[in-house]
Order: sequence, then structure tokens, then C-alpha cells
Amino acid sequence: MAVCQNSIFHIFFLFSSLLFFSYLNKAYGTEGTFASNIPHTYHHAIEIQSLLPTTTCSEFSSRHRGKKGAVLPMFNKNGPCSPLSNKDNIQKTINHTQILIQDQSRVHSIHSRISKKGVSITPEEVRLPANSGSSLGTGNFFVTVGFGTPKKDLPVIFDTGSDLTWIQCQPCVGGCYPQRDPIFDPIKSSSYSNISCSSIDCSQLRSGTGGSPSCSSSTCVYSIQYGDQSYSIGFFGQETLTLSPTDAFPKFKFGCGQNNDGLFGKVAGLLGLGRDKISIVSQTALKYKKLFSYCIPAHSSGFLALGAPPSTAAKFTPLLADSRGPSFYFLNLQGISVGGKNLAISPSAFSVGGTIIDSGTVVTRLPPSAYSAVRTAFRQAMTTYPSAPALSILDTCYDLSGFKTVSIPKILLHFAGGTDLDIPPTGLLFAQSTSQACLPFAGNSDAGDVAIIGNKQQQTVEIIFDVAGGKLGFGPGGCS
Repeated sequence: MAVCQNSIFHIFFLFSSLLFFSYLNKAYGTEGTFASNIPHTYHHAIEIQSLLPTTTCSEFSSRHRGKKGAVLPMFNKNGPCSPLSNKDNIQKTINHTQILIQDQSRVHSIHSRISKKGVSITPEEVRLPANSGSSLGTGNFFVTVGFGTPKKDLPVIFDTGSDLTWIQCQPCVGGCYPQRDPIFDPIKSSSYSNISCSSIDCSQLRSGTGGSPSCSSSTCVYSIQYGDQSYSIGFFGQETLTLSPTDAFPKFKFGCGQNNDGLFGKVAGLLGLGRDKISIVSQTALKYKKLFSYCIPAHSSGFLALGAPPSTAAKFTPLLADSRGPSFYFLNLQGISVGGKNLAISPSAFSVGGTIIDSGTVVTRLPPSAYSAVRTAFRQAMTTYPSAPALSILDTCYDLSGFKTVSIPKILLHFAGGTDLDIPPTGLLFAQSTSQACLPFAGNSDAGDVAIIGNKQQQTVEIIFDVAGGKLGFGPGGCS
């Protein structure tokens, strides 16, 4: 009887072992990859190829066309859906190092604006590369809006870090950069008019541009200059702005730029989504109630919606005002967790400089101590994967060329009100190639600099700005 029981035990043990090894083979495969069908509460299983640029375009979701208000399709300038991109050469047109250099330039500009309490800065004060255009977020995302009568549809970068909307205008007295569409000619529009130098609207330009307006034959002239020497100068005018077949705004105040320079790609100008009186958010407040949202796509198309009700699944955190940068959208970031573990970061690390969310910054910037804690926890969770050299400002990189799928620890940002931003998988790695995939976070050089939630970490999440209600929301799966 003992022998028989022993045999049964050995058979059971052998059978259990076979099942266990079969499970391991399915889980890890032949190349050490971790299968995506294994449940991981605190990790994301990511296919390596999904990190690289794609030439496949997904159509703009019909679900978004059913939203109330104005819903504008959004595209990455270099993405597969963009009419501005070279679809046959997407991989070669995206220079990741240059994107990061330009991104750092934008961050310097934001830090300088906030530390100077909104005062215009000169290039010497920040010592940035000339004419990169990066502080406008011009390497990123654009929507198409209509100007004039008859309407001319023009692509414009949308930017929550700017207030003044401007486009290039004829005649280009001081020079215009190349754009895809014909440059707008106000003389050919029956609804255009200049704004007088003596008007209240002209005096409001100071807060919206950070500089003083000037006059030319009693006509208001704007001049906006950014930290990297990008600029736009021209007449401050009024024009009909069309955002949808049913939504047109007569006498919309904007900059008609006749002297513009910077690496703006092929767009016609910029759409300012800040909190100042001259921003599109304020100028359309009667119609849209200072409510807008956007979803930045990872690869295909997203949207910018003005006045559309938010997702019912959205979770909100209070919007804060800060006198250092009244146009920016400040949030109360309180903590961070990596792989399900709350990091030991002092609350004062976030309160000293504050935190903003910005559509034009690519990579999230954290206070030095907070970034150090995130980097340490991320590296501890990624010891399975071989390291790779740093990519510009990104110092935590991996060689994933020998893997098909990788397991990445989740990163959650914890905000006031019990609201979390669960960073989507596309926001956890920034890939130059499969042999150089990096954690897309960076540390500020000074603990007093404002932290910035960048668009890489916002991708595929609907970001809802209820400015009148004083709150900001996160809606999961917003682009699909």
C-alpha cells in the first residue's frame, strides 16, 4: 500500500511540475518576455513595437463627433494621421534628441516666466538656443480652425501655456516662416478689423503676452517673444473664428502676425488656451462656459472639445490659482506611487514650487527629491532588463531589443481630492529605438521650480478643464 501511495505521489508531482513549466513557457516565451495575459495589478505588459512610430492611421472616432459643443480632431504634427507629415518617412522625421532639447527649452521658459511672475523675459536671461520654437510646443499637436469671411481653415498648435491666439498674416513685412497653407490675408476677409490703440482690448494685451502693446497709426500692435527667441509681431485685430458648422464667434480678438520666426513646422500659428481674458477659453465663455477638454493621441488622432460635457467616469481635483503664473493651470500634486508602493516623498517637495499641467511640455518634470525617488523605484522594478545609455535629459534607459513584451511598473500621480492619474503605458517609456527606451520623467534643477505634468504622461487620457468650476478631471480611455 505504501509503494502504491508513493507511486501516486510521484505521478501527481510529475503532473504538477509539467503544468507549472507549461505555465512558465506560456508566460515568458522563448525570449524571456512576459506575456500580456498574466494579470498584474501594479504592472503594465507592453509590446515593444507599440513604443515606436507607426505609419498606420486610425480614423477619428465617430463617438467624439456626437459630443455637444465644438469638437476638433487633433493630430501629432509628425503622426500618421497628420496632413502635415511625411507618412513614408515618419521614423526619420522624428528626432527624439531634438524633441527633448526643444522640450527643455520650453521648460526653462516656463520656469523663468513663473519665477519672474509673468514678466517678459529676454533671451540672455535664459540662454536658450535661438529660434527653436519649442516654447510654443510646436513639435507636438495641432487642430484646424476657421478664420475670416469667407472662412479659411488653418492648422494651429494648441497650447494651455499661452493666452494669445495668433496666425501669420499678409503682408509679411518682417518675414514669415514657411507654412503648408496660403498665409491669411485680412484684406480678403469682409469680417476683419484692426483694434484701436486707445481701446481697453489693447491694454489687456499686457497680461496676455507679457509685454506692452505699441501703436502704429493708432492701431494696436502686439509683440510676443518667448524664452528661446521665437516671436510673433503684428496687428491686434478682430475676426470671425469658426470652430464648428454651427459655432462661429464674430470679433474674436487675435494676433495677425506680419513678422514671425521660429521652427513652427507647417502650422499657421497658435491657439491660446490659458486663463487670461484674451485666451480662447475666456473669449468663448458665454457659449462654452469655460469648459474644454482634450485627448492627446499616442499614435493616431485625438480631439480638442470646447463646451462638451466630460466623461461620466472622470475623476476631478481642484484647479489652483497662483499669482506667479495666473494663466497656468496649477494642481495640488501630493504623492507618487511606483509599482503599487507609495514613495517616501516629503509633501513639501511638491508645495515649494507647485505643479502645473501643460499641453506643450513633452516630458514630466518633478522636484529633484521626487524624481530621485521615482527613478530609484523604477530601476529596482526593471532589474530584469539591460540598461542603455542616457538619451539627452533622460537618464534611465533600457536595451529592450531582445524582448517582444516587457513588464513595466505602473506609476500613479496622487492629487488632492483623492484623484489619481494612472499614467498610461505609452507614458512610461520614450523610445528612440528598441535598444534605447527611457523613463520619460526628469528632475528640475532647483527644488523651487514648478513641477510640470507633460503631454507624454497625458496621452490617451481625456483631460477636462472646468475652469469656471475650478476643477480638472481625468477620464480614462478618452481617445478611443
